[in-house]
Amino acid sequence: MPIVTVQQGPRDVELKRDLVRRITDAFVDAYKIPAETVQVWIQEVPKDSWGAAGTLTADK
Repeated sequence: MPIVTVQQGPRDVELKRDLVRRITDAFVDAYKIPAETVQVWIQEVPKDSWGAAGTLTADK
């Protein structure tokens, strides 16, 4: 059973639905497994709780 974890900033629920569907479809196609066996976990991190290149994402 594949488990995929996506760490990202907050996104609209429709975008997350589409992402989960596409990731699931990719595993179904690549591994020839039932969609029911694929789990996708989305961990959303607020923009003030992560940074890149020495700067908080909230400050960009």
